[in-house]
Amino acid sequence: MSPAIRKLLIGGVLIMALDHPGVATAGKTNPGLTIVNPETLYDPTPNGYSTAVIAPRGARMAYISGQGGQDDKGTLSPDFATQVRQAYANLRAALDALGAKPNQVAKLTVFVVDHDMSKLEVLTTAVKDMFGEDLPAQTLVPVPKLAIDPMLFEVEAVVMLD
Repeated sequence: MSPAIRKLLIGGVLIMALDHPGVATAGKTNPGLTIVNPETLYDPTPNGYSTAVIAPRGARMAYISGQGGQDDKGTLSPDFATQVRQAYANLRAALDALGAKPNQVAKLTVFVVDHDMSKLEVLTTAVKDMFGEDLPAQTLVPVPKLAIDPMLFEVEAVVMLD
């Protein structure tokens, strides 16, 4: 096996990455993160995420707690799309507080109350607006409710700081 090949274990699936035939990488502006979308898997980028993201050895990581759609006064709109936009604005504020940019986010986990396919377009638009072509790995978890009853959406992030 070539020394240029690196292995990444994700959810029990071994994905060969970096300079390996059959692997498509994207995101030329990520500082040190390598985005991996294997050509042998479905291309997830139209849905606003990447299959895998590799952070370099020794990178300092930060974990951002779930950000909901509350504004700076703690108010939640009853509208799903409004909550999603506000949650991503809150995530951006948390990144700013860390001195990080969206292209340093390696992984998102999003929680959606009563998820259905009609919400997917809202979610995809929001993530592409924030991340552009540098789409992090992402998992969507449908849930019956979140910490506060009117909350419909929450996003947490893993960020590479350096």
